[in-house]
Amino acid sequence: MKGFIETIKNIWKIKELRDKILYTFALILVYRIGSYIVLPGIDPNALAQFQSTGRQGGLLGLIDMFVGGSFLRASVFALGVMPYISASIAMQLLTLAVPYFQKMQKEGESGRKRINEITRYLTVGVTLFQAVGYVTFLRSTVGDAIVLNSPFLFALSTGVVLTAGTIFCMWLGEKITDRGIGNGISILIMVGIIARLPFALAAEMGARMSAGGGGLIFMLIELALLIVVVGVTVMLVQGVRKIPVNYAKRIVGNRQYGGVRQYIPLRVNAAGVMPIIFAQALMFIPSFVGQFFPNSSFGQSLSSGQFYYSAWYNISFFLLIVLFTYFYTALIINPTQIADDMKRNNGFIPGVKPGRKTAEFIDTILSRITLPGSIFLGIIAILPIFARLLGINTQFSQFYGGTSLLIMVAVILDTLQQIESYLLMRHYDGLMEGGNRIKGRAAGALGTQV
Repeated sequence: MKGFIETIKNIWKIKELRDKILYTFALILVYRIGSYIVLPGIDPNALAQFQSTGRQGGLLGLIDMFVGGSFLRASVFALGVMPYISASIAMQLLTLAVPYFQKMQKEGESGRKRINEITRYLTVGVTLFQAVGYVTFLRSTVGDAIVLNSPFLFALSTGVVLTAGTIFCMWLGEKITDRGIGNGISILIMVGIIARLPFALAAEMGARMSAGGGGLIFMLIELALLIVVVGVTVMLVQGVRKIPVNYAKRIVGNRQYGGVRQYIPLRVNAAGVMPIIFAQALMFIPSFVGQFFPNSSFGQSLSSGQFYYSAWYNISFFLLIVLFTYFYTALIINPTQIADDMKRNNGFIPGVKPGRKTAEFIDTILSRITLPGSIFLGIIAILPIFARLLGINTQFSQFYGGTSLLIMVAVILDTLQQIESYLLMRHYDGLMEGGNRIKGRAAGALGTQV
């Protein structure tokens, strides 16, 4: 505890770091205040009555968690930064598949600015499309709370306000990245997820302390299991397989170049949470289709909440995550390109011939470490379902795994890594003892450059 207090004091002594942290907290406060401002044209009292009936599950519950409850509160930030995330993912896939965007990405800073500009325009289009769906959702669920008599006027005003809210959230995230600490967009998503934790914990505590709930012992067991799951998730996020690389010694004039050993760090979970997102998108299709067959028992079973707890759903979800992990890892890591770059810089892996043999060696290692990484990722993704089956309430069970837990762990590690870098530059001790260093992710929490 003494070392922790000393570290906090050291962080506060660095004026630049202190200003960045305070600036980040100020923008987060603005974001949280905006999440409670109700859309114009909706009666807040009638909306509160709807919220008291219970939370939505499935896809709507997942979206509501990512935006910190703004979705079901009909807030001006109801869509949050999720349209921007969708646009960023689409642009990332385009840069991997379309030669025009590949060329743009290789143009350096000017290409990156152009890609960011296109992403912003795409975000506006995605937001307008999602706003139409959100208006339909409001009319079907909280129709009594809508006080505007003109459906067209309500749809128009809601679309404009939601688009402006998403752009403002995107601006907040970019300002946090530029002048604050950590990746701004990822931090806003993490804040939305963590904002639900106190309410979920209180609900679970109330359920356990009630008659027949199991009491304090069961609650302590649940918290202990949660700590274990978080620890395993941290290991998955930080797991790295290092491939040694030697560089040939060159003497130019009176100076020597090369002759050193470096490492290629291949992450066990290079794909991040993208496989879970892709798999969830596919698994929500049956539920969406089932809503068009209200008179069919099979259609109703697909659209009901019990669909997410069925055995075949979880098995299919797990297998899709394993498949998409391999697919996305193959997209973002190119062993042939790595081998060519090493060959151009006179680098080689000890005992492996440069060129094609090096590419095959890296591909073999990548395939081997991706298998356990994909399996662990699939297990973490379906852990909330098992937590729910064991009697944990729906809100609290979401923190036992899935996308929410992976995002929280990745963002926290990335932010702590930046804080530790400031401490080490000022010759203070880092956040970890024994010479260990926190390893964050090079990209955003969602595996995208956001």
